[in-house]
Amino acid sequence: MKKAVLVCFDLFTDIDIFLTWDLLNRIKFFDKDFQVMIVGTEIIHTSVCGIKLHTHGFIEECNDADLVFFGSGQGARNVSIDPLYLSRFQLNPEKQIICSMCSGALIIAALGYLKGLSATTYPSAYAELRRYNVDVLEDKHLVTHGNIGTAAGCLAAVDLMGWAIENLYSKKLRKDIIASVLPVGQGQVCIY
Repeated sequence: MKKAVLVCFDLFTDIDIFLTWDLLNRIKFFDKDFQVMIVGTEIIHTSVCGIKLHTHGFIEECNDADLVFFGSGQGARNVSIDPLYLSRFQLNPEKQIICSMCSGALIIAALGYLKGLSATTYPSAYAELRRYNVDVLEDKHLVTHGNIGTAAGCLAAVDLMGWAIENLYSKKLRKDIIASVLPVGQGQVCIY
């Protein structure tokens, strides 16, 4: 059984978590055993827009997940500088897909997984990400190195999750999942 874990925190960006949640849950139409969880440090985290989100578990769930996703928002900045928070992660980029949206890249960088790599993030986080000695590619919406992926601009989640789905499963599944969310006339497939 494969497991994807979406990490949220107070002041997370709504679309990052909810769009990624939707895309990954579409895998269940092809693999009924696939599990998607939203985790945090609390039972409930509140988004930037004020939505209270009940988590399915705590961030330690990331340590044995096949895919770990870090969303963005002011909360990403807050947790990326918290050593106690960061110490709870024992990730392995050789065995796990580790990815982020926008300022979520700050968490991956703080964990040391972007050392010596290039990455992307939202423009308001360029300077902060550079402080980790990361080569920030300002003109790219998706940057991947092996099992590490960073994306910039909330709708880049479609490409980021497409990359992750292909790495977890196949190009065909990537195509089918992404086609199911494209605007009409751009290759849609009905999976319901």
